[in-house]
Amino acid sequence: MKTLIVYAHPEPKSLNSSLKDLAVSTLETAGHEVRVSDLYAMNWKAVVDAADYGPAASSPLKVIRDSGRAFDAGTLTPDVLAEQEKLLWADTMIFQFPLWWYTMPAILKGWVDRVFTYHFAYGVGEHSGTRYGERFGEGTLAGRKALLSVTVGGPESHYAARGINGPIDDLLFPIHHGILYYPGIEVLPPFVLYGADRMTGEDYPDVAKAWEQRLLTLESTEPIAFRRQNFGDYEIPSLQLKEGLEPAGRTGFGLHVCG
Repeated sequence: MKTLIVYAHPEPKSLNSSLKDLAVSTLETAGHEVRVSDLYAMNWKAVVDAADYGPAASSPLKVIRDSGRAFDAGTLTPDVLAEQEKLLWADTMIFQFPLWWYTMPAILKGWVDRVFTYHFAYGVGEHSGTRYGERFGEGTLAGRKALLSVTVGGPESHYAARGINGPIDDLLFPIHHGILYYPGIEVLPPFVLYGADRMTGEDYPDVAKAWEQRLLTLESTEPIAFRRQNFGDYEIPSLQLKEGLEPAGRTGFGLHVCG
């Protein structure tokens, strides 16, 4: 297994850093290859601008068109090209980050914005009366798996079905479905640590054991059963879920998960 860990936390002595380091040592000891993109250590540029697309960038800037042109021409900036190469190299990705304001840290979102360019992560495949591009189960990154390893400050009850913050699966849906599954990556159920702000050193051995066990079962873990776009569940071109496919009583994001 070849694993890319994309890590986003500014503190080298943080819980997130310990989980990242444990992932590296556990996977390498098990014989797997590991690469790490430590975004803060890399001083990753988190904003898209015309400089990403070279002197041929249009004015006014057209991010979709310009990113696709630069990708096709091989003229994206070296930092972006390097991350795209890592994604193509990996068969498994781990995203290690704290949940900040209900989503990923800005530097990680900036990594997505800059690396997932047009013609690389989206805008690929046939668009016709029966297909709407290769996405949601197909695409450039199909055949790979991804896992979110997320630390959460609040207790688990706050993120349960009736919790005030909303269900954790709903909060992570835009990342799971909209960022990872969109270009074809199969998404594994997340590893979530609740109450991270109150965790002590005495708690860490149990956390480490659970994380190690999860890492060693990555290859056998079934992905979330998101519905595939072009395989009969959706009307084309409206992309509405066909009548009768929704499980009884299920609404919202849950409609897009089979079973």
